[in-house]
Amino acid sequence: VRIYLYYAGKPRDVHANRMAEEFVKRTGHYTRCEMREIKPERFDPWSKHPAAWKVLLDPAGKRLNSQQFISLIAKAELEARDVAFVVGGADGLPEDWRSRADWLLSLSSMTFPHELARVVLAEQIYRAFTSLRGHPYPR
Repeated sequence: VRIYLYYAGKPRDVHANRMAEEFVKRTGHYTRCEMREIKPERFDPWSKHPAAWKVLLDPAGKRLNSQQFISLIAKAELEARDVAFVVGGADGLPEDWRSRADWLLSLSSMTFPHELARVVLAEQIYRAFTSLRGHPYPR
């Protein structure tokens, strides 16, 4: 399983990615995990990762608790499926992407700055892998 985190646009604060990068680095102890910033008009996750699950973060998406999110990662591992998470920028993601996504995921019913969404998603991915491996982090 490989995990890809794609973020539309650049953060306003140049330091905003540090925490997300730290969780991506930690996740790398369990699986290959990459984080990249993209320009949606120049990026197509379906051609880049044809066999991966495409999980788009969307305010109207399904809300999962941490245990349900862990189950999603466990299922990806069981099926040996890569997962490409895509977080939109201030303008969201292209409308036609929503219908093509395997999952629409909402982190919360609250609105977060996109920089914070990056950190929350990266942390939940790390939490999932540590939980699945019996690491004490999730306590």
